[in-house]
Amino acid sequence: MLRHSFTDSLKAAMKARDELTVSTVRLIIAKLKEQDIDARGKGKADGIGDADIQQMLLGMIKQRRDSIVLYEQGKRPELAEKERGEIAIIERFLPKQLNDAELEVAAKEVIAAIGALGMKDMGRTMAALKERHAGQMDGAKASQVVKRLLG
Repeated sequence: MLRHSFTDSLKAAMKARDELTVSTVRLIIAKLKEQDIDARGKGKADGIGDADIQQMLLGMIKQRRDSIVLYEQGKRPELAEKERGEIAIIERFLPKQLNDAELEVAAKEVIAAIGALGMKDMGRTMAALKERHAGQMDGAKASQVVKRLLG
């Protein structure tokens, strides 16, 4: 379970005195606690599941990629490099991401499986793709590929 891997990684990073990993894993744990509190308010006593945790991690990566762009525009390469380091640490907890070729093959398979014919089937196609490859792809990239294949 992902929750245990966070605490194990935090302990190992603290022993190794790896400050970037310690701070990044602490951010992950804090975000997870926040998500759990929100989930409890919606009736989920156990908090969020692994699939939701993966989505949370993907969201954290997206935020950091957006920050990298801004830091590079602002001529702050040291901050952009710190964000890249955090992305690498967060990615350790996710399943292997699909590369562009694998993403295209997966999208074609889903389109064929559900019988999608055009852009009106975009929502169904994306839902099926996310279900089959949860946590393995960037939603924005997947959307672009599906749009191109359906359009």
